[in-house]
Amino acid sequence: MSFPIGPNEAERLKTLLETGALDATVDPALDRICQEARQYFDAPICTLTLLDKARQRIKAAQGLETGETPRDAAFCNYTILSDEVFVVEDALADERFRDNPFVTGTPFVRFYAGAPLIFLKDIRLGALCLIDTKPRSFSRGDKAELKLYADRAVRHIATSEFEKIR
Repeated sequence: MSFPIGPNEAERLKTLLETGALDATVDPALDRICQEARQYFDAPICTLTLLDKARQRIKAAQGLETGETPRDAAFCNYTILSDEVFVVEDALADERFRDNPFVTGTPFVRFYAGAPLIFLKDIRLGALCLIDTKPRSFSRGDKAELKLYADRAVRHIATSEFEKIR
């Protein structure tokens, strides 16, 4: 599989490394944001992912284990291409994803909504994602709400990294 890459990928990766956000430490505050979003949207899975050069790091999650996956299968590759929430209402009906191993196998993604983690202008570190095993629709209001959860996560990441530097 291949994946789309934004025009500022080198700068995005440099900023991601500089934040230290890829560190292996578990962050209960990010898990709480995932838990709140999962409950609010009544979704079985909510994750917060960071994308480095070759992998998708699941930094926080509810309904799925944290860890990492190969980046080439990550829906979040599309999410980080713009500041807008990226939605796939039915992954089996979308030719970009119908053969994706996360659609054809565990966790059997049918619905995906991802809000980019906008750290700086044109720098999106990853995504806050909702996943369901059945198709769903997602309104403009839903997109706005998911973006608010993602913004909270970015503020937390930025504040946490600032505190480590001090």
